Amino acid sequence: MTIEGRVVAITGASSGIGLATAKLLAAKGARVVLGARREAELETITREIVANGGQAVFKATDVRRRADLEALVAKAIDSFGRLDVIVNNAGIGPLSRFDALRVDDWDAMIDVNLKGTLYGIAAALPVFGRQKSGHVINIVSTAGIQIVPTMGVYGATKNAVRTVTEALRQEAGPHLRVTEISPGMIATNFGDSITDQTTKQMITERLGAIAISPDAIAGGVLYALEQPFDVDVGSIVIRPTAQG
Repeated sequence: MTIEGRVVAITGASSGIGLATAKLLAAKGARVVLGARREAELETITREIVANGGQAVFKATDVRRRADLEALVAKAIDSFGRLDVIVNNAGIGPLSRFDALRVDDWDAMIDVNLKGTLYGIAAALPVFGRQKSGHVINIVSTAGIQIVPTMGVYGATKNAVRTVTEALRQEAGPHLRVTEISPGMIATNFGDSITDQTTKQMITERLGAIAISPDAIAGGVLYALEQPFDVDVGSIVIRPTAQG
């Protein structure tokens, strides 16, 4: 199935997995609606996509605010008349041990990773219901599959999204597709949000040693989208070969 002409909203689109996904889908003919907090970066990316013959618009979006997700979906409708896919990608990972007591970081991960995804779903579902078609793609993490020290809260937020995704899939009926994609160690700016310096050094070294390109995750998104409309790809795990 071609994705040409399909309208895809992507959160966290200014860097990393979101950026790679936006570029790949636009190159394949999708019309992308880019959301992230950094408006200047979004404007630059949008100009680049358009200059390369793609179709893109953007809206500054903080996924901690439900109204911002509603505005991102409204931007898709205003610009292209519909919304076919929402990729809930925005996420942060200020990792640390529990005894570091970085409770503010815990709250931030819950707000962005879990509530931000829920707000994206809530914004898109009414549109998908009216259209009798749509696709929710949630970016999760292998941190929720293999539980390791320092990733307790982060993994918990991602496993919560995994639970949300599966429940939504079962509720969805014949017209809504639901997919979760779990990346492993990916070469992004993930480490920038880590406030615990010991953990930050450890994760940065690990990323430098084995991380793969975010293009691999973008390819997973494309794979799920290209399936026939009666085929629902429920779960994809993409990790480096070297990752244990």
